Amino acid sequence: MNPNYTLVADRANHRCEYCRAPEIVFNFPFEVEHITPTYRGGTEQLINLALACRACNLRKGTKISAIDTESNIEAPLFNPRQNNWDEHFQIKKRIGSYYKNDFYRKVTIAVLTMNAASQVTARQLWIRLGLFP
Repeated sequence: MNPNYTLVADRANHRCEYCRAPEIVFNFPFEVEHITPTYRGGTEQLINLALACRACNLRKGTKISAIDTESNIEAPLFNPRQNNWDEHFQIKKRIGSYYKNDFYRKVTIAVLTMNAASQVTARQLWIRLGLFP
């Protein structure tokens, strides 16, 4: 386990900092991931670390940006240290963006497949159980 797990997990309130999944419903701790991968110049400092569920961590991988398929604009992925999740995403049944041309949030939703059927179903259950958001 990452030596910074406790600090990162407590700061994130034990939720994935990307999809907001509650760690309590999984039978293992979430992962400490590098927002900017070390090979791209990212550091081991807390400012570059985020708590991520396994799905988000695997899908994000070493990506820091992606192409928005509608506009063909490359945009950075959501950065939980620089952006406030609640200010930029909204949750109804699916996770969406508040802003029409909000490219980096759109690419984050797409890259992390935050609205996959299984994610939507799980999120609805977590909401009913009072575990989300």
